[in-house]
Amino acid sequence: MIQADVVVVGTGIAGLSFAIKAARYGTVAIITKKSRPESSTNWAQGGIAAVFADDDSPALHMEDTLVAGAGLCHPDSVDVLVREGPERVRELIDLGVRFTTAGDDLSLGLEGGHSRRRIVRADDLTGREIERALLAAAAETGNVTVYENHQAVDLLTAREPGAVGDRCCGVLALDSETGMLVPIAARAVMLATGGAGQIYRHTTNPSIATGDGVAMAYRAGARVANMEFIQFHPTALYPARERTFLISEAVRGEGAILKRRDGTPFMQDYHPLASLAPRDVVARAIDREMKASGDAFVLLDCSAIPEHEIRERFPNILRETAERGIDMLREPLPVVPAAHYLCGGVLTDTDGRTSIPGLYAAGETACTGVHGANRLASNSLLEAVVFAHRAAARLGPELRSAPALQPVEVPARTNLRVVDEAALAEDREAVRNLMWERVGIVRSDAWLAEAESQLRDIQVRVGTLWAECRPTHDLVELRNLVQSALLVVRCALHRRESRGLNYNIDHPHRDNERCLRDTLVIR
Repeated sequence: MIQADVVVVGTGIAGLSFAIKAARYGTVAIITKKSRPESSTNWAQGGIAAVFADDDSPALHMEDTLVAGAGLCHPDSVDVLVREGPERVRELIDLGVRFTTAGDDLSLGLEGGHSRRRIVRADDLTGREIERALLAAAAETGNVTVYENHQAVDLLTAREPGAVGDRCCGVLALDSETGMLVPIAARAVMLATGGAGQIYRHTTNPSIATGDGVAMAYRAGARVANMEFIQFHPTALYPARERTFLISEAVRGEGAILKRRDGTPFMQDYHPLASLAPRDVVARAIDREMKASGDAFVLLDCSAIPEHEIRERFPNILRETAERGIDMLREPLPVVPAAHYLCGGVLTDTDGRTSIPGLYAAGETACTGVHGANRLASNSLLEAVVFAHRAAARLGPELRSAPALQPVEVPARTNLRVVDEAALAEDREAVRNLMWERVGIVRSDAWLAEAESQLRDIQVRVGTLWAECRPTHDLVELRNLVQSALLVVRCALHRRESRGLNYNIDHPHRDNERCLRDTLVIR
């Protein structure tokens, strides 16, 4: 058994920034199922939205966020985000993050849905730069131990004498190198495992984004909310190859135009902001254009952006597209939508606390209410660092009063057989294809019901394997993948309207009278 005062699951911006601050209150064990740098943060290109320009204000940032969220944002959470955001960005700079500057000031970009330039960035590799600095800071922080190749399996809970419900008191982890299940006892747990993009065939997320935190929290009895709102990034490079490469929102912010394959622009037919419309509008427009034409992609014409600006502003995109045989300086980029961001998750308050005492969540794993029905571009990294900070501040006094409970003893499992890894891979692909075809950008009641039925069949098979086989990395991920997919479907079936990222052809309009609320699910 491993023991610590706090366990952090995940090494992205939320987990690392929380761990660095939580270490002042006690020992911190960070577990990550692969190596330290592998996280969704590392893949974030565009930037982190915060108010720094003279013509900008927290009120304007809040207004843009509320508009994008389509009526479901929690105003108190958004207010916290926009007011506290700039100070958290300054803290990142103090920790060594090297953001792009223009003279003595931060260089601020523009992205879809924003009324002002407020995107703080490190060229087009912002996430990687933030991850680099936070990993270095965590390594220099006392009281922090990182356990690589330790995959969280389930939350451990116990009940205090006289308490009504259970308290989270640790994590059961799989040591992927030894194959052993390892209990990690703690007085508080932070879930910062990222999103669930891998439930879809095409996604901009890394392979680790299998909805682990949400699935574990749901199984432990935590409240989960708004899982139906999956943001599809409008512009992923086509074809996907072994992974989908994201063409940052900032490219359109600097002047790139979406066009049909015959060269005619089309976004002006869908929204007054044309190619700078919110992501849900742009993704549905591209989906509709592709279905109408039968084309496998649309074009992103970057010719309006000066060559020197592309080289300076988007060096990584320029390099990646060139490696795939496309010269973005001379020809348009073929793009398609891809699953990108989970706007729902484990429901928290503005201090990162979930409905289970001792359990916190932050980043994409959490549903803080900031994003509502659709995330405003570049609010995700900001949300992660703002609410991780607030959770760490709350942790201090709560940790002092938290009892040192012993986790429920994990019974030994004997006579387990070896799992068929090929069968796991088949089920994983079946889930991803089913979600893409039936629970994608456009949905219907019949498609959702079909998806739910098939997913439950897969879940039964996976449950049998979990009971009878030795746990493996792929089996743990598949178990979480299926659970996360079912939560998306369940929430989508309950929302009988179209709002933000949830578009259902059987309910094509908003219903503010009956549906202007979060979709809450609990086991």
